[in-house]
Amino acid sequence: MSSAPERNSAPDVNTARIGRQKAVTRQPGGAPEAPKSRQSLGARVAARAGGGVMRVFLVLVALFWLMPTIGLLLSSLRGPQDIAATGWWKIFTAPSELTFENYQRLLDNATITGSLGSTIMITVPSTLLVVLIGSFAGYAFAWMEFPGRDWLFLLVVGLLVVPVQVALIPVSELFGTIGIFETTLGVVLFHTAFGLPFAIFLLRNFFAEIPRELLEAARLDGAGEIRLFTRVVMPLGGPAIASLGIFQFLWVWNDMLVALIFADSESPPITVALQQQVRQFGNNIDVLAPGAFVSMVIPLAVFFAFQRQFVSGVMAGAVK
Repeated sequence: MSSAPERNSAPDVNTARIGRQKAVTRQPGGAPEAPKSRQSLGARVAARAGGGVMRVFLVLVALFWLMPTIGLLLSSLRGPQDIAATGWWKIFTAPSELTFENYQRLLDNATITGSLGSTIMITVPSTLLVVLIGSFAGYAFAWMEFPGRDWLFLLVVGLLVVPVQVALIPVSELFGTIGIFETTLGVVLFHTAFGLPFAIFLLRNFFAEIPRELLEAARLDGAGEIRLFTRVVMPLGGPAIASLGIFQFLWVWNDMLVALIFADSESPPITVALQQQVRQFGNNIDVLAPGAFVSMVIPLAVFFAFQRQFVSGVMAGAVK
């Protein structure tokens, strides 16, 4: 009888793999211990700094960033003599200087209080119109087929690089011809026109990321374009729409150039009214400080109220 064939004595791949697994050290309890990976010096420093030290550093940076706002708030709570004598940090050693008389004078100043109303009358319609028209146009460019769609969208993108200063003179002549120069309507139309290119560009790119299957399923259920836009696209586009609304609100509220040219000189926005107070009463700090703080705190309140939607809109599309 012939002997059985000899087995191959060459090391097998599986045998070598088992040998490497056995080489893993074991703890006293018998559980295998994974080999420790060597970390670089930068990685170890970053890991240690990710605790309390980094948090303290971020808090200090935030306080440094908010220092002008804190200084303006404390200055608005001091009398004009105290403001002229020492800096706002003096209030920590002399808290008796705190007073609300400046805000009482602010409420008695018809120019400042009227300018707040004018600013609201300009900012709110400008923001709503940009969000509404931009949403419809963004949906049309993303999901509706019509002739010249791509060329029109390229035109909209090209309008993003047009500076506001280029249009001041021709738009002034146009508004003067049709009779809306130095009116609230003219300022609203100007802000709306220059806010739409960015709004359409932002919302079109966001709406285009919506799954096509979701829209087709809604169409199969009998949803028309309006119902599809209001019931499906708008709820999904909430973060991007909130981000756009915050951007537009802050831009219009803090604008001074357009308001200085197109707004009514009898009822100017808050930025122009404060500038006029500086020009007419250079030492009227007891009105300027609280007025500047009020004009600053309102957009800050709007931002913090919608910060969740703002962060979601900015990060939309960053991860899948």
